[in-house]
Amino acid sequence: MKWASYKKGFESYLKLEKSLSANSIHAYLADIDKLFQYFSMHNPDLNPGEIRSSHLQSFIEWVAQIGVNKRSQARIISGIRSFFKYLLMEDIIQTNPASLLDLPRLEKKLPVVLSVEEIDRLIEAIDMSRNNAHRNKAIIEILYGCGMRVSELTELKMTSLHFREEFIQVYGKGNKERLIPLGSHAAKQLKIYLDNERMHKPVIKGFENYVFLNQRGRKLTRVMIFTIIKSLCEKAGITKNVSPHTLRHSFATHLVEGGADLRVVQDLLGHESITTTEIYTHLDKDYLRDTVMMYHPRARKR
Repeated sequence: MKWASYKKGFESYLKLEKSLSANSIHAYLADIDKLFQYFSMHNPDLNPGEIRSSHLQSFIEWVAQIGVNKRSQARIISGIRSFFKYLLMEDIIQTNPASLLDLPRLEKKLPVVLSVEEIDRLIEAIDMSRNNAHRNKAIIEILYGCGMRVSELTELKMTSLHFREEFIQVYGKGNKERLIPLGSHAAKQLKIYLDNERMHKPVIKGFENYVFLNQRGRKLTRVMIFTIIKSLCEKAGITKNVSPHTLRHSFATHLVEGGADLRVVQDLLGHESITTTEIYTHLDKDYLRDTVMMYHPRARKR
């Protein structure tokens, strides 16, 4: 099978037509590699047009047998569906065998969320006498105050900051643009970082427009953001499993708990579907109970 050429074409499709990020493309291709590996072991002479749903179902069963969890199985199936959709579009196959693949039932796992007090402790753990202290403080304030994804933070450009209008221009999944209000705490700390640290850094050519830079004058990596937050959690005595995404979850949860409309939160997060955002209504049972008790006509105390 000429899987290498199909994979190359699929990569171009994801990059040019779907406008996916480099991380998403890497994940898709890694999942497709698992499929190629399986076929090379079990059906080495099978051509794309000969692949049936039964072959793909056997592959999914094999994936489960080697210990891949259901969430990862679901991601792999999603990747396979996209790959065979591409093959169908390119007339490499005439029917799509992946269309009948069922996703495994997933248990809804509630995200880890920090309390407002824990957010304060995280920020207070920053040693302001150290290099990059203002940068790190701005990172926390932006992640929590704007609900940005870590990839959106590392790609944030100077030209996307609109202090006068109090908005940040963000390009999320699929390079879709959204505007996020810039709160007073985040705006203040961002200005301090730009005026006191960022302007004094030597910048490598090609990185002049990036907001958050490392010591070498290049944009920060996702791994570095993870490292910064993990270190601060340790200093703050926070034992929860915290990642940059935890601050995004906390942003959304605190908005919902405060009474924000769910569709507004959906727009702020850049979610395609409202069902993705609805998970935040499950995080505070007291909030749900109090809402019903206050507003439902047959729940109010008389």
